[in-house]
Amino acid sequence: MPEKSSVFDMIGPVMIGPSSSHTAGVVRIGLAAHNVLGGIPEEAEITFYNSFARTYEGHGSDRAILGGLMGFKTDDKRLKESIDLATKSGLVYHFKSVGNASTLHPNSVRVKIRKGEKSVEVLGESLGGGVINIAEVNGFKADFSANLHTVIITAGDTKGSVAFIASVLAHDDCNIATMSVSRRGKFDVACLVLEMDSGIKPVTLEYLRSLSWVREIIYIPQI
Repeated sequence: MPEKSSVFDMIGPVMIGPSSSHTAGVVRIGLAAHNVLGGIPEEAEITFYNSFARTYEGHGSDRAILGGLMGFKTDDKRLKESIDLATKSGLVYHFKSVGNASTLHPNSVRVKIRKGEKSVEVLGESLGGGVINIAEVNGFKADFSANLHTVIITAGDTKGSVAFIASVLAHDDCNIATMSVSRRGKFDVACLVLEMDSGIKPVTLEYLRSLSWVREIIYIPQI
């Protein structure tokens, strides 16, 4: 009798499974969260919502999200073993499911991850065909696709800061494709998310990090 095949046995340049939104898209959400954290987490709480909540085990979304969190891409053959590999690596994870979250996209997953003293929270949406939207990062609206180079800047809500950052990037020959700005309140902490057609030079990132009103900069290369 032939051995049972897994969703993850069918891997090419783009993962192929019973539903790309439940496999390839979930890997990319996990990989985006991995990049936001800056490495493989030590702990992860993963909540699947709506359609995901009902099907994440059968469609392999559990392996997909763990693989992404460990830095695997959609064509990585290790994905089919990601549960075992996560355990062996010391990644402590917990899955939760919420079947009726009417305010969220039908294919949503939230990851709360920690590495050392750094913790991040990412809400991702799988839109189909491997396309994703990272809707939130650490409670701030984000709305980026991870198809382009992305920079997330958390800073004080300072007048003229958005225009200044855009000017710095222009001098680095970075063309801004999309921009999202949100804040906790007037003159409180703000979050600027920029998607760009090209990467940022390390010296430019260091300059932006040196600004007194900038609290944190996360740079995510195209994935």
